[in-house]
Amino acid sequence: MTHSELTPETVIDLMREERFVMLSTATAAGKIVSHPMTPQQITDDGTVWFFIGLQGDQADAIRSNPQVNLAFAETGSWLSVAGEAAFVDDRAKAAELWDGEVDAYFKGGLDDPNLGLLRVSGESAQYWGVPGGRVMAAVKIAAAKVLGQESPGKSGTTEL
Repeated sequence: MTHSELTPETVIDLMREERFVMLSTATAAGKIVSHPMTPQQITDDGTVWFFIGLQGDQADAIRSNPQVNLAFAETGSWLSVAGEAAFVDDRAKAAELWDGEVDAYFKGGLDDPNLGLLRVSGESAQYWGVPGGRVMAAVKIAAAKVLGQESPGKSGTTEL
């Protein structure tokens, strides 16, 4: 994949393939910290919605610096999306996105005072991957290493 082959639509498709993402923030002291998150929704324009605890270091970091990074990974491919995070006070949107899996984190449900809704608007994306899916990617990477060949991966960058 070259720069011209990576499109916003491709990025969104890649994002939707993953169940978990690492959300990286910068603390007030400049330390980069990553947390595993589950996207509740990825819209057609690449906006990613999460539920997040409003109290804690992660929320504090976003309040002081809304520039974040989302890292998506599977065997043979990595996607990094830089964007801007914003807390959104929208009860209807929260109800739309609510599912039973979130109950484990927010015991009070939609009325939990710690429940926050976070919107990440993607600005740019970088991708590195090996064509052919997870199994084929693992085989190609291993073969290249054993044979001393160049990596079979492709890369690209795009604005969102």
